[in-house]
Amino acid sequence: MRTPLANVATKSMTILAALAAIFLVSCSSPGPEHAPVVKADKPFAAAGSIQMQLDSGDYTIRAASDERIRVTFAGNIGNAVADLATTGSQANLDIRDTPHGNFRATVEVPATANLAIHLTAGNLDVSGISGNKDIDCRAGNVTISIPNSSDYAAVDAAVKVGNLDGGPFGDSGSGLSKHLNWSGPGKFTLRANLGAGNLELKR
Repeated sequence: MRTPLANVATKSMTILAALAAIFLVSCSSPGPEHAPVVKADKPFAAAGSIQMQLDSGDYTIRAASDERIRVTFAGNIGNAVADLATTGSQANLDIRDTPHGNFRATVEVPATANLAIHLTAGNLDVSGISGNKDIDCRAGNVTISIPNSSDYAAVDAAVKVGNLDGGPFGDSGSGLSKHLNWSGPGKFTLRANLGAGNLELKR
């Protein structure tokens, strides 16, 4: 017999899954196609800390070829805005007012940087960056490339509804409340939390 608490939990998970589907459809739906345009570009030294607040969309976070933070929009840009502020070893990036279809952004950062990324919903791909990572997303697909698992001291990854692929850290599964904890010999930490969707840690 199901308890009232179990019923509430099931309903909550169903709502999260539905929201994920809605967000993914809206983010991938066709819209105007704008050529890539640089919206922010500032020098920033390696090994600093970067906070990102990202409205819904498709995002690629990757290593720059130089020590700069560079933000490029493409697809359906609409009235989206990128505010980038840097002070010493700290940077804050706020991307807001994104349209509800075919918005894409590429954020290039120094190859060594500590990242804290908060995405409302959509697709996020993080690759080529060494450092601590703290990533959360309400709904969507999140992929984090891990070239060398031994660089990490601790990994904490969780998906409330959907799929979790632990890649080099071992655990994988799908369904409700998937959680991965891992400890290693490195110096970096990785925390990733996804409400609904797919979370993949890959080599």
